[in-house]
Formats: sequence, structure tokens, C-alpha cells
Amino acid sequence: MFSDRTNWKLARNRLTEAIEQARAAGARILDLAASNPTRVALTYDENAILGALASPRSLDYDPQPKGLLRAREAVARYYRDDHGVLDLDPEDIVLTTSTSEGYSHVLRLLCNAGDELLVPKPSYPLFEFLADLQDVKLVSYPLLYDHGWQIDFHSLEKAVTRRTRGVVVVHPNNPTGSYVKASERAQLNAFCGEHDLALIVDEVFLDYEVDADAGTGMGHVGTGALARPVERSSTATEAENDPGSRGGNTFAANNEVLSFTLSGLSKISALPQVKVAWIVTSGPASAVTAATARLEVIADTYLSMNAPIQWAVPALLEQRRSVQRQLLLRVHQNLAELDRQLSGQKACQRLLVEGGWYAVLRVPVTRSDEDLAIELVREKSVLVHPGHFYDFPGDGYLVLSLIPTAEEFREGIQRLLEHQGSPL
Repeated sequence: MFSDRTNWKLARNRLTEAIEQARAAGARILDLAASNPTRVALTYDENAILGALASPRSLDYDPQPKGLLRAREAVARYYRDDHGVLDLDPEDIVLTTSTSEGYSHVLRLLCNAGDELLVPKPSYPLFEFLADLQDVKLVSYPLLYDHGWQIDFHSLEKAVTRRTRGVVVVHPNNPTGSYVKASERAQLNAFCGEHDLALIVDEVFLDYEVDADAGTGMGHVGTGALARPVERSSTATEAENDPGSRGGNTFAANNEVLSFTLSGLSKISALPQVKVAWIVTSGPASAVTAATARLEVIADTYLSMNAPIQWAVPALLEQRRSVQRQLLLRVHQNLAELDRQLSGQKACQRLLVEGGWYAVLRVPVTRSDEDLAIELVREKSVLVHPGHFYDFPGDGYLVLSLIPTAEEFREGIQRLLEHQGSPL
């Protein structure tokens, strides 16, 4: 009765069952996997957000396939003000209700059934479901860790076939927190140009740089996976107070090859509930013209997002100026606390993180990551994500969110390290 594309394993995983059992028994679980910014005690401007949704213009139905021009112009201003993209044409922007919908549009644009996309590993697990729904095959290429994360271009070359239609990169990657370096960008453009491939870039965490080299003053010394805290530079506070002063090497201005840059308010303004995202198309002019014309038809087929949200986009984008400061400060503080506690033991090590809301912890391989995560829930009432959720190449990795409250994060890390039990 049902399609093969939805033939997923729908049973709850063991970690979910352990969480439900612990909560049913009355345990208060410290959530070190928190990804919902609306539930980690941030301060939002309620009047500005709710007031923006009350425009009388919302009573008029004006379906524009790419989205209302006023909203698209606000997105273009964001790229101009925060990332120095001076010539972004709003006509090259298509609004969507989520980056997931954006991916669906791009996959429909590029791929026939059975065509392939190259995707990074480790990375976000949602790709597999999105590809299944579009009848697209995913072929992974590895990110390698050696004093930081790098794209394995040798494997990328081996993975390409006549059915390959594009390369997906996440900038910075979730959960490794690694940005695409300038040299890697040049290699990606050359690779895509040689094989006539599109570049699909997920930039939802672009604004959240945390490495010292990126200008925020939180960095690392040492070698290999071991990361130790260093003093914050005098530029840290200045960077936190001005989101536009951070690096911002967006792919939205990538004109070397046909590129689709996806982002949205879920992370930029920490408003996942309002469902505003977009696709920016860039590249050679002829390719951009052809792609945007087809994307417009795809978007028109699914109808434009609701009017109240579109009219509110300029005001909702403005919220980033306050919320990004809060989140960057939270990430810095929790990262420093993690490093402080790690310095008192030898068993666990933090891998280098350059951006985003997550940190990867390397732990001794004494059982599977899933078994370890379940033990932490049952024995310590701490929730973390096992590395296999993100397709890490083997066991020995836990993924931690850096946005819980400082108190919850501090206590959760203490319990986690107590469980690992390897004092100096």
C-alpha cells in the first residue's frame, strides 16, 4: 500500500525509550543535546516579534512565487550588512517555509529519480529523509580530523559518477562546527566546474563563529584532538556586540559555479517556530537565470508562505542583533566551562570547533556510543547525542549542545565526566 520511499524504520530508538523511562520514573534530565533556542532561557523582544505579525497588509492575498519583494529585500540587506554581499539581487532569492523545503525545491530542480548528491559525513541526519522523499540517492564523502576538520577531496573525486548532480556542504558543519576554508572553496568550485555539478550550501549556523582565528577570542592550543582553553582576547566583547564584525564568508556571493545557499530565521534570529527560510541562487549569469526561472515554478506550485510571516520578515531579521549576542555569549561561556572541566581529567578530549552550537567530545571506546548515551541517561540523568546519530566513522564520539543554561551545562558536564571516571 505504501511507497518504498517511506519504508523507514519507525520504531523508537533505544535512547528515546531510555529517556521516556527515566522521565516516567520522575528523573529530571539535564539536556546537553538541546537544540531549541526558545527553551534555553534567552530573552526575546516579545512586543516587537508579536507586533510584526499584526500587519493589516496580511489581510490581502498577494501570491508571489518567490515571496514578497519586501521580505526578499530584507534578506538581501542581511547579506549586505552582515556579510558584505553588496550586489545580491532579491530576484535571486526564493523564500521557503524551512531549509528542509528549500532542500526539497533544489533536489526537485537538479535531480531525476535515482540521481545522486554527494554529502559530508559526519553531518546532519535529516539529509537521508529529504533525499528519500525526492527519490535521490546520497553518496557520502568524509570530513577528516587532523588538527581541525577538512574535506577529503580524494574521496570526493572517487565518489562522483555520471548520476551525480551536486555537492552538499554545511558551512559550518553540524555537528563538527567546521567552516569550509578558502582553499577548500576554491577546490570545490574547481571540482564542481570540472564535473558540471551544482553546489548546495547550508549556512544556517554561519553567524555563530567561536574560534579565536575567526575573531571571537575563544580558541585552542595543543595538538590532535586535545583542546585546552586560552584567554579571551580584547576583541571578544566587541565581536559579541556587533554580529556584523564576525567573518561571514558566505557562499551567497559564490559566482564560480551554480550555487544554492540555504539559510533562515531558525538559527539567524533563533526563531524556529516562525518558519522563514530561503534559497539564494548564485553563479554564472546564464545558469542563475535558468535555475531561478525553474525554482519560481516549483515554488509557485507549492504556493507562497503565509502573508503575516512574510510582512514580518524585516522585523524578525532585526531580532538577530540581540539574540545572536546572547547565544554567542552562551556558547563562549559553556565552551570555556567544558574546557575547564576537561583540564582536570585525561579520559575525554574536545575536538576543535570553529562555529555553530555544538561540540564533539572524544571518549574512550569501551562500549558503543549509543550504549554510553543510554547509560548517561539512566545513571546520571544526562542527555547527549551519540556520534552515530551524525554518521561518525566509529564509536568514541559524543555530541554536546553549547546552548543550555550555564547552570545546566556545568552540572551536566560534571556528571558526564564523573561517569567516565578518569581523574588526573
